[in-house]
Amino acid sequence: MRWWHDMDVIESSKTKGNPERMQTTVFVSYSREDQARALPIIQLIEAAGFATWWDGLLEGGERFSHTTEDALNRAKAVVVLWSKAAVQSHWVHDEATRGRDRRVLVPLSLDGSDPPLGFGQFQVINLAHAKITTEDPAVQSLLRSVAALHEKTVDLPVAKPARSALITRRGAMVGGLSLAAAGGGFLLWNSGLFGGGAKGNSVAVLPFDNLSGDPEQRYFSDGLASEIRSNLSRNALLEIVGQTSSNQFRDHDGDARSIAKELQVSFLLDGNVQKMGDRLKIATDLIDGRTGISKWAQTFERQLSDVFAVQSEIAIAVAGALSIAIDSSSAAQPSVQVGGTKSLAAFDAFLRGRDLFEAHVDEGSERAALALLDQSIALDTKYAAPRALRSRSLAIIANQFATAGERKTLYSEAVAEAKRATEIAPTFAPAFAALGYALFYGGLDAKAARQPYERAHALAKSDVDVLSRYAVYCARTGRFSDADVAINRAAALDPLNPSMFKSAGNIKYAAKSYEEAIAFGRKALALNPNRSTIHGDIGNAYFMLGNLDKAESEFSQETNTLLSLPGGAIIAHKRGKTDEAAAQLAALVTEHGDNALYQQAQIYAQWGDIENAFAALDKAYITADSGLVYLLNDPLLDPLRNDPRYKKLLMDLKFV
Repeated sequence: MRWWHDMDVIESSKTKGNPERMQTTVFVSYSREDQARALPIIQLIEAAGFATWWDGLLEGGERFSHTTEDALNRAKAVVVLWSKAAVQSHWVHDEATRGRDRRVLVPLSLDGSDPPLGFGQFQVINLAHAKITTEDPAVQSLLRSVAALHEKTVDLPVAKPARSALITRRGAMVGGLSLAAAGGGFLLWNSGLFGGGAKGNSVAVLPFDNLSGDPEQRYFSDGLASEIRSNLSRNALLEIVGQTSSNQFRDHDGDARSIAKELQVSFLLDGNVQKMGDRLKIATDLIDGRTGISKWAQTFERQLSDVFAVQSEIAIAVAGALSIAIDSSSAAQPSVQVGGTKSLAAFDAFLRGRDLFEAHVDEGSERAALALLDQSIALDTKYAAPRALRSRSLAIIANQFATAGERKTLYSEAVAEAKRATEIAPTFAPAFAALGYALFYGGLDAKAARQPYERAHALAKSDVDVLSRYAVYCARTGRFSDADVAINRAAALDPLNPSMFKSAGNIKYAAKSYEEAIAFGRKALALNPNRSTIHGDIGNAYFMLGNLDKAESEFSQETNTLLSLPGGAIIAHKRGKTDEAAAQLAALVTEHGDNALYQQAQIYAQWGDIENAFAALDKAYITADSGLVYLLNDPLLDPLRNDPRYKKLLMDLKFV
């Protein structure tokens, strides 16, 4: 259940004997199960001079009245007490959402519980081990945060030293900006809510500068930083920020402390790389994000062929500087990373191929990346990393560019390549994730894909790419709780990556939580307004909510016609514009042919043309159309769901 809390209803010297309540400015939300723990917190807020709304002395029936709504709307601070019970409360979710959207949210954790998905962009003040007195640092952070939202200060005693971290790390990002910037006078950054919020073992590996004098060598400096990041991420005792978020600061002019605050980490690993003939010089610097002072720095000057040993040396030195013991899986072979190689030429070809693969420019760049990965494998047939990436590259080419006739061959090759990678490196998470992806999207076998996806997840630790793909797989197969946990962790590790929020939105859409899906889509667009498919995702969610005008607006902004044309066809038909709907379907067939069979089935299903919908689905199955992975929980196909043919198709795809 959800409860409101109005501190000013508690009689004090200000309100005692006064029949009228003073104007409240703090709204406190918690679960009824936590009332005993909430009351001392409410009393401290009141003692600091803030009138606070809670449910304690509300008249019977008043809880659901306009009085509560008014209190929430006028609150200058919405204090939410998260706990295991509160996370399950729809009322607490609603009140927290109101505070978040108005940018007046002050989130606390009573028992160390993380907030639910959708609130991970805010720092949470952890009261699990706090003494609820004004001398406790966590309580002081709470009171300063509330005061800042009132544009006031509060007098507090000198805080006693904390024994452990008081604030759970979250990505401090809204719309690609820190909350300090995005809020327009939002003062929480300096109030203590965000200050010192990072975990002590959290590290962001920034892009290494290329000092080789040749801009074309940037792939090498970027690749080296990425390899070090991967090496560190395999240490279960470290929290490593994802590549996309870290790379946002390639040309950032801010100092170390501002970057650390933006990424919400305790440490930054910065560096530069110089290639001089057959010599390699790597300068590294581990910086304390709270002070901006170097904690450890070292320059490595070696033969170029020693680059692999240097990667491991840097990772071990960073962990040592943080006083963290390397786990056995990370340190078993210090000169060769998991999935790695001793061949410099193979490594160089892999870095070039990965650089092209991550660019995702067009079919030409995808096939050029594939050629470089082939070269890397030819130079070292036991190098697992390019094999895993080659599997992904084949799957993407099959999904996005191949004709129906060649799709199955490419997917079969992707499965074989990923299997070979897992055999070579049985603890290399990306290889198992690639195998799961190829079996699911190419083999259309939901059951067979589960084991490699689970293995990848178990090995992933801080690999955000693996975590996000696992989360989407869980959602497609109906395991929404597992999906939420995985994508929440991935988003926390890569808070500036729009793909994390796109995936979160897709997960919520599959779970039929359409409002949340829209909110995550908006966050992804705020980070990258030009990202394709997201307007289409939002349009689908609006359509399912019955808002045709907003859905149509989103589809009109979508650049990917595999989403915009089906959306247009469905909405036009819904409005009785059958000629326009038919034209949109014809355009889809003309542009994409059999590569859009699944989308054709969606259109026919929404038109009520059941026979043509199943004809398209049957043909999609024959041609291995990867759109079929949406089948289990695609709401656009709901008109077909009770037909025995639909249930048979679910069995054929091993969903059931």
